Amino acid sequence: FFSACILGTMMKCIAALLLASGANAFCPAAQSSSSSALQAAAKPIGDLPPVGFFGEAVWNKLTGEWGSEDTGKFLRAAELKHGRSAMLATTGFLFHEFGWTLNNISPHEYLSVSQGIKIADLAAMTPLEAMKNVPAEGLAQMFTAIAVVELYELTHKGGKYQGFDNGGVAPGLQPGGLTGDLGWNPLNFDVTEEIQLKELQNGRAAMIAISAWVFHDAIPGSVPIPLPWK
Repeated sequence: FFSACILGTMMKCIAALLLASGANAFCPAAQSSSSSALQAAAKPIGDLPPVGFFGEAVWNKLTGEWGSEDTGKFLRAAELKHGRSAMLATTGFLFHEFGWTLNNISPHEYLSVSQGIKIADLAAMTPLEAMKNVPAEGLAQMFTAIAVVELYELTHKGGKYQGFDNGGVAPGLQPGGLTGDLGWNPLNFDVTEEIQLKELQNGRAAMIAISAWVFHDAIPGSVPIPLPWK
């Protein structure tokens, strides 16, 4: 399961890194009081020394000249989503590499009885190889799980279903509708700016880590840093 989930998020992680280099995903939008479409959104949280506000000129164009404050909200939501996916991916990758796989705890021997694919067979492979050997039905299940989360975000706001009352347009499809807030806080954390900053930073680190690990396995010698499981 962990092996299968890893590469399901790989393309999202790579896309996030591309967004960061070209559209300042590392410093996305926050709530601001911009009063004009030509006025850039307020400086968001997430800039830390010594780098500071990386890509400020691009940010100002994206949220001012080329877009609006709602553009900034979308960039923030994109960074949060890719960061969360990357954190799950790095966890799954580590579990796989250190041998903490489902074949050790699952009562089922086979991932697919009809195709003769055992869970232990995937555990013996690298995460990339394991992904290539997941049957189409398994990929469909992962796609469905992701689609459920995406549809929930599109149709809910603050954890409550909003429907399509506003002209038949889902809340998530309206300008500024995607914020990355799924309304899911089972531990009732006080979501302070410090907590938000920690999530951003951990997500950023995870995006870089999972990309490096995948490239390390896919292209030998591409990452000149020894990894603890090699």
